[in-house]
Amino acid sequence: MGRRHWKIKDVSDELSVQRLTDSLNISPILARLLVLRDIKTFNQAKQFFRPSLDSIHDPFLMDEMESATTRVITALTENQKICIYGDYDVDGTCATALLYMFLKELDANVEFYIPRRLEEGYGLSTAAIDIVKEKGTQLMIAVDCGITAITETDYANQLGIDVIICDHHQPKEDIPKAFAVLDPLKPGCSYPFKYLSGAGVAFKLAQGLCERIGKRGLPLKYLDLVALAGAADIVPLIDENRILVNEGLNQVNLNPRPGIEALIEMGRLQTGQLTSGQIVFTLAPRINAVGRLGDAERAVNLLIATNKKDALKLAEVLETENYERRKIDVDTFEAAKELVDSQIDLDEELAIVLHNEHWHPGVIGIVASRLVEKYYRPSVLLTTIDGIAKGSARSINGFNIYEALQKCDDLLLHFGGHQAAAGLALDVDKVDEFRIRLNDVLKSSITSEDLSEEISIDSKIRFSEITPKFLRILEQFSPFGPGNLRPVFLSESVHIASVPRIVGNNHLVANFKQSGTDKVFDAIGFNMGDHYDMIKQNNVELDIIFSVDKTIRDSRIFPQLKLKDIKAKT
Repeated sequence: MGRRHWKIKDVSDELSVQRLTDSLNISPILARLLVLRDIKTFNQAKQFFRPSLDSIHDPFLMDEMESATTRVITALTENQKICIYGDYDVDGTCATALLYMFLKELDANVEFYIPRRLEEGYGLSTAAIDIVKEKGTQLMIAVDCGITAITETDYANQLGIDVIICDHHQPKEDIPKAFAVLDPLKPGCSYPFKYLSGAGVAFKLAQGLCERIGKRGLPLKYLDLVALAGAADIVPLIDENRILVNEGLNQVNLNPRPGIEALIEMGRLQTGQLTSGQIVFTLAPRINAVGRLGDAERAVNLLIATNKKDALKLAEVLETENYERRKIDVDTFEAAKELVDSQIDLDEELAIVLHNEHWHPGVIGIVASRLVEKYYRPSVLLTTIDGIAKGSARSINGFNIYEALQKCDDLLLHFGGHQAAAGLALDVDKVDEFRIRLNDVLKSSITSEDLSEEISIDSKIRFSEITPKFLRILEQFSPFGPGNLRPVFLSESVHIASVPRIVGNNHLVANFKQSGTDKVFDAIGFNMGDHYDMIKQNNVELDIIFSVDKTIRDSRIFPQLKLKDIKAKT
């Protein structure tokens, strides 16, 4: 509670706020939210509120798209065996399912392969390529992986397998010598939007192929999978991603395919009301669980299921795996917290680096993220696999963990990732040296203020301003995600309207009122039970930070405040 400070975002262009208020006939607060998103004109606002597939980019702006589509057409024409090689997370399994079903619809001779996380690790491997070769594969399309697989691509080439890489991760200095490499981040690629998901790149390949064979509308039916991947992989929901995810969510809510409908039922969600946030917190963990604990091909089989009965059976498997994963999460997190509290002086060490040879490799990324939430420090969790320390790194806002690992390169066997998250491997006997080096890197590049979590506030708001019209327009800002986060508001001088409660695992439930209006709003603060003693007295005056979401009771939709922080007036 003491590490957070509040900051209201500055809006320097008040003239644009006033113009949007007048031209759109909306409240100044909503106009302010638009300007904060760099939307300053009526036409820009119209495009924002009405994202259209007409505005997505030409796939052939992506470098080597022409080569990729030509090679796939050859495989289709000559009935060559195609293998879709995907990653085991939500993005990878969605991308795999998308291309598999799309190519099946074109009568392709196609199969898919997902490596087993625990046995094979991430990405392409020579052992997996041997398996693919034995099946007679002549064209392998790697989705959501492959951009750093230089040795593996060379090996596939030697075996006579052409490789097309559809990836969205950061390339290293050398690019694999594949038949075609599709990656918006590749040096020299002129594609105007750089932040597609892996499934988004796979969709662009399908789109490009259909441009060449005269079936332009065909790939659009798979945008539901692009929406799942885009929301779950935490890519910026701006520009093309916003359009693709918005359209995909519409498909899910209007006519979900059997696998997604089964997942929605297992998550006890409301069909027709699914949001990007519910994908992140409810659907994605279930898809990820089978890859974390076992074979992710089960997730692909669910997504490509053609009838509800089969889909429900597979969804039950994912539900069971997710239940087991959560139990392992809790045990690992508790053990990690104990190590931090007993062995790490957070006044001296700026990074948390923990190693336990018995930790499950499928959950350490999740637990690293939870450590960041609790301690607000860059966190690295490592386990031991085949005598090697392997694990995941997660960062705090404003600190590039990938660049930090680059400065530890000589100690690492390999690493990869991006600013917020990375994977790494090193010899077990170098873990302590790595811990010291990473802390030295942090001490030279981070300040104590950086370690104080900042809550950015979009606007102050009074309860009287949260009207039905306001809520209707606010909902049109969705889908929410990185680059278009759900707006955060500050309401001052509020009081509790009834006795607050703690429910579930330390979640705070309360009702709030504000003088000058008779409006009372329900609120929930996840993992905020520690605030209970402070707010339980009804005469305490409070400032609260929250986003506005919705909840369903008795088949009716009500606004609900999602609390971020609470402070008592002094």
